[in-house]
Amino acid sequence: FQVKSENKKTIWSTEEVPEGSEFDDTWDPREKPEYEISFKQHVGTEDVFFGMTGKDPSTACCEDIVIKIKLPETKYSDITLDIQEKVLDLRTPKKKLLLHLPYPVNSKEGRARFLSEEEILEVTLRVSRKLDFINFS
Repeated sequence: FQVKSENKKTIWSTEEVPEGSEFDDTWDPREKPEYEISFKQHVGTEDVFFGMTGKDPSTACCEDIVIKIKLPETKYSDITLDIQEKVLDLRTPKKKLLLHLPYPVNSKEGRARFLSEEEILEVTLRVSRKLDFINFS
């Protein structure tokens, strides 16, 4: 979402507006749902027993972000989810969540599943950092 303006009276350029600000609606009366962010790594025996790949338990070595959002009294069909590189936007008739993500993600490789018995939406997003192709190959 970038608009090039020929107007010389603009007070900021589109590059100065943070990503996701078009979703920010402070006047929306819907409440913010409870959520939990966790990180996930893919490890094998070479990591666990031998430490060959140099991975450690820090978030810098994690490949995925897992976000669990509690949505009581919500049906799967009522959920609208939009994911961009640094923003997660979730909307239901009763709840709204605009979440700025801790790392940039690849929005095309994400997965979401709704656990109806627990009333939780689980979103798994692949982190895309600049040097991951070197660190995790």
